[in-house]
Amino acid sequence: MKLAPVNIKNKRATFDYELIDTYTAGIVLTGTEIKSIRMGKASLVDTFCYFAKGELWVKNMHIAEYFYGSYNNHTARRDRKLLLNKKELKKLERGTKETGFTIVPVRMFVNEKGLAKVVVALAKGKKQYDKRESLKEKDDRRDMDRMFKR
Repeated sequence: MKLAPVNIKNKRATFDYELIDTYTAGIVLTGTEIKSIRMGKASLVDTFCYFAKGELWVKNMHIAEYFYGSYNNHTARRDRKLLLNKKELKKLERGTKETGFTIVPVRMFVNEKGLAKVVVALAKGKKQYDKRESLKEKDDRRDMDRMFKR
């Protein structure tokens, strides 16, 4: 039985933030967590990343409890460690030291080897008028597509 490819997106991130630089990171999981992710039972809503002792952690990521998990089931919203090389970690840490920048998970997927990966982005928060501008651009693009399809 082959499951559908897992591609969980944080749609709010592209609306609230201007993405500057993206990185693909591995994630440290337990057995029941990866099973839930492969079933597509995860969410990136309201997640963010932070540094602790030189390591990058993702906070508030929801991975639903595995239905068949017994006493060794995981907690749904625990902090999980992200795996990047030192060069990337230093670059991200330098970026977050500047005001207005943060690290947000944008997408989670399972690669061809069966490993869960998270795409994180160094992002700068958008102002209210920037959000209105991006909505207007989206509507304009949709109207243009409708015009050309006729």
